[in-house]
Amino acid sequence: MDLLVFKAVWGMSGNWDSQLQQIAEAGFNGVETPLPTLEDEGRFRELLDKYSLELILHVYTGREDNEKPYPNSVEDHIVTLEQQAERAAAFKPILINTHSAKDSMPYDDQLNFFENAIRVEKQIGVPIGHETHRGRATYTPWSTVQLLKDLPDLHITADFSHWCNVCESMLEDQKQNLAIAIQHVIHIHGRVGFEHGPQVPDFRAPEYEYTLKQHEQWWDEICAYHQSKGSPYLTFTPEFGPPGYMHTQPFTKQPVVDLWEICLAMTNRFRKLFEKYTNQPVKNNVKI
Repeated sequence: MDLLVFKAVWGMSGNWDSQLQQIAEAGFNGVETPLPTLEDEGRFRELLDKYSLELILHVYTGREDNEKPYPNSVEDHIVTLEQQAERAAAFKPILINTHSAKDSMPYDDQLNFFENAIRVEKQIGVPIGHETHRGRATYTPWSTVQLLKDLPDLHITADFSHWCNVCESMLEDQKQNLAIAIQHVIHIHGRVGFEHGPQVPDFRAPEYEYTLKQHEQWWDEICAYHQSKGSPYLTFTPEFGPPGYMHTQPFTKQPVVDLWEICLAMTNRFRKLFEKYTNQPVKNNVKI
């Protein structure tokens, strides 16, 4: 089983040219990003080809505008998923990551949405991973697992940092739900969250070793499951975020760590974790 590591453009500065060059030169296999604007689409495609980068695209269901308060109707979420997923599929991404539906949506509406999401996934022929995210239908382990039980073909992107935050715990009482969720994971967002937030200040600090080890245990279980079912590869993105997610110093608002550096450090750590699932050592660590 191969490992494909992606770099999110979230928090990066510069234009597509500088971002994709930096990602490629660091040794990543691909880029993870929202859809480019229509004006940038041509250049974006050229750069993917130039640097031989794989692609994961993000889509976001629902609309936010001044005329229609958020959250929207289930129909709005279905329509926006259809529109964005169809456009995303034209880029031939390795998968699509979605922020799907709303936590406040009645369960019958959630089922309606995700039934349509499975239909869309089959129509476009690209895997769709519904990210476990605050504010969305997948915001807790139990809400997500209920959907997975009712819709066994549903796939998720594992960002369990959100669940730690929402549940204000390291999910000690959610082992059964996590075991079910892991069997539906098609992509990993490698961010370390804790009981009081979706991102620790620095995962390398000894005071956060307990939460790092817990996330790595979940990631290891995902790897083991994919190996057991014969997956040809697994995808991983070190999705630490900029200030807002990243902790900052009071008054100065200076980030406590460098975003690029910490994402690369997490990537190299995960590559070492993954070595036992491949027939040869993972080579060419990304460059810090």
